[in-house]
Amino acid sequence: MFFLVNMLDANTKKACKDNPSIREIKIKNIEHAIEQAELMIKESKMSQEELIFLKRKISDSRQDLEILYLMKIQ
Repeated sequence: MFFLVNMLDANTKKACKDNPSIREIKIKNIEHAIEQAELMIKESKMSQEELIFLKRKISDSRQDLEILYLMKIQ
């Protein structure tokens, strides 16, 4: 099973802010993870608890993406 994790701890945020190439890699990784998780939801017959957990992780990952996108424009 594929797992999404919150990837933006304080050290990761600092590295992403200081280094645009690290930030771009993180963005691509999170975008890919979200896509894969959404495919899993569409294709599988997960229990309600598993679906809720996965959807929550997708939501958390989208918030991480927003932080990274904001870093790009600042």
